[in-house]
Amino acid sequence: MPKTLKAPVAPVIPTTLEKHGDIRIDNYFWLNDRENPKVIEYLNQENAYYDSATAHTKKFQAELYDEMKGRIEEKDESVPYLFNGYYYITRYEVGQDYPIYSRKKGNLQASEEIMFDCNEMAKGHKYFKLSGISISKDNQFAVFSVDIVGRRIYTLHVKNLMTGEILSDRVENVTGNATWANDNKTIFYTRQDAQTLRSDKVFKHRLGTADTQDELVYFEKDEMFDVSVYKEKSRKYIVIASSSTLTTECQIALADETDPKFKVFQKRKRGLEYNISHYGDSFYIVTNKDKATNFKVMKTPEIATAKENWTDLIPHRKEVLIEDVEIFKDYLVVSERSNGLNKIRIMPWSGKGEYYLPFESETYTAYVSTNVDFDTDILRYGYQSMATPSSVIDFNMKTKEKTVLKEQKVLGGKFDKDNYKEERVWATAGDGTKIPISMVYRKELKKDGKNPLLLYAYGSYGISMDPYFSSTRLSLLDRGFIYAIAHIRGGEDLGRQWYEDGKLLKKKNTFTDFIDCSKFVIEQKYTSAEHLYAEGGSAGGLLMGAIINQAPQLYRGVIAQVPFVDVMTTMLDDTIPLTTGEYDEWGNPNEKKYYDYMRSYSPYDNVKAQDYPNLYISTGLHDSQVQYWEPAKWVAKLRAVKTNDNLLFLSTNMDAGHGGASGRFEALKELAKEFSFMLDLEKIEN
Repeated sequence: MPKTLKAPVAPVIPTTLEKHGDIRIDNYFWLNDRENPKVIEYLNQENAYYDSATAHTKKFQAELYDEMKGRIEEKDESVPYLFNGYYYITRYEVGQDYPIYSRKKGNLQASEEIMFDCNEMAKGHKYFKLSGISISKDNQFAVFSVDIVGRRIYTLHVKNLMTGEILSDRVENVTGNATWANDNKTIFYTRQDAQTLRSDKVFKHRLGTADTQDELVYFEKDEMFDVSVYKEKSRKYIVIASSSTLTTECQIALADETDPKFKVFQKRKRGLEYNISHYGDSFYIVTNKDKATNFKVMKTPEIATAKENWTDLIPHRKEVLIEDVEIFKDYLVVSERSNGLNKIRIMPWSGKGEYYLPFESETYTAYVSTNVDFDTDILRYGYQSMATPSSVIDFNMKTKEKTVLKEQKVLGGKFDKDNYKEERVWATAGDGTKIPISMVYRKELKKDGKNPLLLYAYGSYGISMDPYFSSTRLSLLDRGFIYAIAHIRGGEDLGRQWYEDGKLLKKKNTFTDFIDCSKFVIEQKYTSAEHLYAEGGSAGGLLMGAIINQAPQLYRGVIAQVPFVDVMTTMLDDTIPLTTGEYDEWGNPNEKKYYDYMRSYSPYDNVKAQDYPNLYISTGLHDSQVQYWEPAKWVAKLRAVKTNDNLLFLSTNMDAGHGGASGRFEALKELAKEFSFMLDLEKIEN
């Protein structure tokens, strides 16, 4: 980087923030205004600085992009699935960024009906996302929603699939979540609060009427709950689900009724979580009722759904987390997790001969896929590992025969999974807890402390980070990198308690677990502090902000994508999307004990005068989940106080939101930026 190149300096305009007698001075609060031309000017300056400082890597970035794109089969399609008489397929064409959704009537030799060509629909838009496709029972109509900004604010439309006509029915400012009643005329959909974007209302729309005539079916008053609407697998019931971090309440209505009337399945009780599946004359419930921390499966008659009628079907087990169930005519399939690994359990309703699908790898990901048919012996599931491309498999639960329908192809002619080694190792946290780490690297690699290693983690909301295959990751592995996932507390990788031990007043376990995993890979000579990189996005970006405040000396470089780093200001502002619904995750800072605890780790508030690693930070101007100003303020403050001249980049996509660019290949350009950032620091130039 040229020595004469000067980084942008954000003007200091102090704002005093006070709560519980604690005063915070925020010098960059003014960046919280996307309508202010000076804010846009600053973001553009940061982008220009990044472009200038990395000009010498632009050719390499282009080569990385071509390399990653070259491994992807551009002409590709999903494994078809049969639903209500039609086979549904999603496919991509060569050179096109967006999917084509199609179907075939009756059999796969039938002529293709293109429902949506998103490449045509996206023309003229810098961002495009199609969501919420739902087909009417008579197969004639599709309701769908479109977002052309990236802020998760959709417009609902209806298409006549027989004629290709887009009907006049149109509803703006919806969530993208919708479903049909069985009369082929009634659509239930959800809308969000205009300010907070909380999904809080369910409306009923009659085909052919104006949205001003739509009827409000349900309003979720509690600001800690979001609401969704869907038709469950048996298609007998429409379900309105209200959920918060800790609590669930479902309402059900018969989908065949002309004017469906909803009744509460089980009224909300703080701490009671449940989800429901209907079959025959009963509902099957995955729930934490009766202090079942790792959940259990219960059953209740459909005419008596209150919890006092629920009976145990699969009891709670301390070491096994039940994640979901899939119901078939002759089988109950249970998705479980034990010792950090996925298990798929097949249970015949006859009660005889239950078994688990055999998975023998040391570390892998297996999951139940699309199974919309009740009356079948075939279970469709997916499998992959960090060295094994993803497969879609049909498994006959009666004969135990499996058919691999599709295995992800890695083009380019160089990939051989036998060239890579996968392993799962266990780091020891400061409190003695064993933390699993999944990793992959080239077999010829030596543990001499000289290998670059990228350590990734998330660690929030009980989201498990399963070891998965990535063809783009090969661009690092084949250049000598080790890639590792730290399964830290705050996720649900080792069960529900793993999550409970990494949230609220135990949140710091998430950060110290990651630091201890970092120390472990250094001590075991997989890498060294001179070659260790860390990466996390969104709540994982909070993790990145915390670890570089606490242990900056462990990392050569850190990548933080759309990072949630201004915890205090965001959680004290209940007008921002997601805030109130997050109180059960982080705590409510209006209560002093939570305020003090958050204050002690909030990355933005704890930036201090010290050396920091090289940093690459990315965001999107229209992000509704982590507002752009959080990383922008963070970078401005870091620039002002850090005591070394390591790299500090802020890259803002001015046309996208939380998920980045919408096209499948545009996302590779962002990845090329991240990879070149690390490879350049490692002086790997090709």
